[in-house]
Formats: sequence, structure tokens, C-alpha cells
Amino acid sequence: MLQMRRSRGALSGVLLMLLGLWGALIPFVGPYFRYAYTPDTAWTYNTGRLWLEVLPGAAVFLGGFLLLIAKSRHVALFGALLAAAAGAWFTLGPVLSPLWNNHVPMGGSPAAGTLHMRIMEQLGFFTALGVVIVFVAAVALGRIASVASGIREIEEIPETTVPVDTVPVERVRTEETTQSIG
Repeated sequence: MLQMRRSRGALSGVLLMLLGLWGALIPFVGPYFRYAYTPDTAWTYNTGRLWLEVLPGAAVFLGGFLLLIAKSRHVALFGALLAAAAGAWFTLGPVLSPLWNNHVPMGGSPAAGTLHMRIMEQLGFFTALGVVIVFVAAVALGRIASVASGIREIEEIPETTVPVDTVPVERVRTEETTQSIG
């Protein structure tokens, strides 16, 4: 009843794993391509990167992996929900981080010089990445939820219907008693 085909979440799982890798690794390798947030040096670690990029990226990767290997609906649902929550954190984390970081955004700021590139960095690091992750996870949730539960519907037979080859109980008893008496 709770079993499902592995292929049910395979494509979503692979996409989520790739998006999780992107989210976790882009802050470290992006500066090589002049695509970075401050600090704009490659392989520089800080707590903002841990909480806003590395941990959510790892959670999305794990959720995608669970979707990829899941045989049961519970594991697949957990993986999709984990990925969706981490995707939401990619989008909302930089906005909410000033609440616990003395009114300073933890993620830093886009390092590019032009306005268009700064927008692309904001979208690629956080906002659009989180929205795409939530969308893919929601598609996976929908596919998993649409799997038949395994419970078959019972066909109801109307009470007035009597099969042709049956004999009423009273008639059988009267014939048996007549034969046993006679």
C-alpha cells in the first residue's frame, strides 16, 4: 500500500540534487567566474555561507537523494518536504537573517559592479534558486500524492439481487424434511 515505483521521484530527485550542489558550492567557486557575494574570494568560509547556502544546499541534495532512492511513499514525501523547506530557506533566509544578526544581512551583498549582474547574483544565489527548488519539490510531492493507495474499492451488490443458481434456505429445508420423513 505504501510502496511506489522508484521512477516516481527519480527525475525530480536528480534535479534537486543538482540544484542543491549549485546552492552549496556557488559561494565557493563563483568568485572564479566573477559571480560572487561578499566576501568575493573563492573558498572563503563564514557563518552566513554556512546558514544561508551550505546547509540548505545539503538539505536539498539529501531530499533529492531520498527521492531518487525511495521505494516507500513516506521516504519520498520526507525527501520532497525537506527539499521544499530548504528551497524556501534559500529564498527567505537572506531576508530574515537581519532578525538575529544585529540588523545586518548574513549573506553579504552582491559583489558585481553593474546593476544587472548584481540582480543575476541575487537571483542565482538565493531568490530564483529557492523558487525553482520549491517548484521541483512541489511537483515531486504531487506525483507522490497521486500514487494510488493500494486500497481497492469494494463493489457493492444491491440487496435485492439474488444469484440465479441459489435456492432459498426455507425451500431446501422443506425438501430435506420431506425426504427424511418419507
